[in-house]
Order: sequence, then C-alpha cells, then structure tokens
Amino acid sequence: MIEPIDAIAVQHVTKRFGAVTALRDINLRLGKGEVLGLIGDNGAGKSTLIKILTGYHRPDSGRIMIDGNDVALHSVSDAREFGIETVYQDLALVGELAVYENMFLGREIVLNLFGMIPILRRRRMRETTVQYLSEIRLRVPSVDEKVAALSGGQRQAIAVARSAFSSARILLLDEPLAAMGAREGAVILDLVRQLKARGDVSIIIIAHNYSQIVSVCDRVNLLQHGAITFDKKTADTTVEELTQLVASEYRLPPAAEGRDQSV
Repeated sequence: MIEPIDAIAVQHVTKRFGAVTALRDINLRLGKGEVLGLIGDNGAGKSTLIKILTGYHRPDSGRIMIDGNDVALHSVSDAREFGIETVYQDLALVGELAVYENMFLGREIVLNLFGMIPILRRRRMRETTVQYLSEIRLRVPSVDEKVAALSGGQRQAIAVARSAFSSARILLLDEPLAAMGAREGAVILDLVRQLKARGDVSIIIIAHNYSQIVSVCDRVNLLQHGAITFDKKTADTTVEELTQLVASEYRLPPAAEGRDQSV
C-alpha cells in the first residue's frame, strides 16, 4: 500500500539562537485535508516552529517537504508561493474597510479603462465575497460592513477566510482563539470545520483550550522544551490527558540534560 503524501512534513529540524536551542530534532507531518492541533506551554518553541514554516526563520538543520518535495523557505514570500498562509492573533485587517474590501486587500480586481485608468471592480469583488462566505457558511451582517464594527470572533473568522480565499493550501493559525469567549470561539471552530469539509486546505492550529483542540482537530502534537513529545489522534486522547501532559514536568533525554534549555 502506497503511503499518502503529506501536505507538509518537517524532518529533524533544529533551530538555535546563540547558546539557546529553540527547536531540537523536530519531526512533524500534516496530512492533506487534515487539521493538526499544536499545544505546549509558553516558551515551548511553537512560535519558532511557525516562523520556520512561514519562511521568517531558517532552520540550522533538517528539511521541510511540501507534497513530498524538498523546499527552501527563505522568506514569507517563498512560503506564500507554496500556498502557506498564517493568521496571527493580531489580525492583518483594516478596520475602516468593508468585509469585501479586506477579502481582496492587496489583490484587488482592477479594470484598466482605455488601458490607462485603473478602476476597482467593486461589484465583482462584493459578489465574489458573498458567494465565498456562503460556501464556507460564514455569516456576517453584510459584506459592506466595516470590519471594525464586527465582533472579535467575526473579525478573526474574516482573517482566516481571507487567507483560505487567497488559494492557501496550508493554513497556520497561531492562537486564533486567544482572549475569546465561548460564543466568539465557536465562530472560528465552525469555520475550521467548514474548511476541513471542503478538503482543499490543511490546517495547523495553536491553542491553549484543549477541549477546542479535541473538538476540531484530527491529531494533536505536544511541543515541550523544543521537542515534539506527543503525537496522537484526538479520537484516542482526552482533554484530561492533554492537560496532565502539559502540566507535568518534562525531563530532557539523558544525552540532552545539562545542555542549553529551549525557549
């Protein structure tokens, strides 16, 4: 039986900052159409790993593969060329622009009148936004509403939808549920489920709420002291197990004890 090719695979990646080892021998895989939860205490190395996958940092050793092929991610632009998009807690949206304007921000549809005068095709952008949001079942009061007038959950959902709309094949969600109540968080979780059902995007989501991780993810990885120490299907674990694992003190392997500590 032929093994399916992963959307992205990280093999034996290590990253150091001077005397500090942020990541040590990381092995991570994300299947096509899969949602992977990445958990771990503050300072475990999650942000460093995300920055490597987005081309912001380069690993000191190891390899990154997309669709089974080795890739070199030297910049955020490189990552985007391979269909990798990241949504951070601090949203890259413009509050005074409408929902549809944010969806097309930086890639507006323009008609060059007489080949010289650029005119925004607002009607087409608006209609396309309405159709796409309907397809992924994301409800907003109106696509003409300014983003600043939306709830926190709706704004975060628009940021995620915008990334997926930009032909992203791999979405990295860096704590999108932080500081959100249950109702607002539910908007994001529902959106992740809709994107998962479409099957054309693979997602890594970082979160500290383990019940949310279990409810929406296919697998979960635990990052401790710069190393992945746990990889399990969410159907085979529980919120209690994940809580206990993160809360328990993790000791490095004997060969690593006494060396530099991770961030």
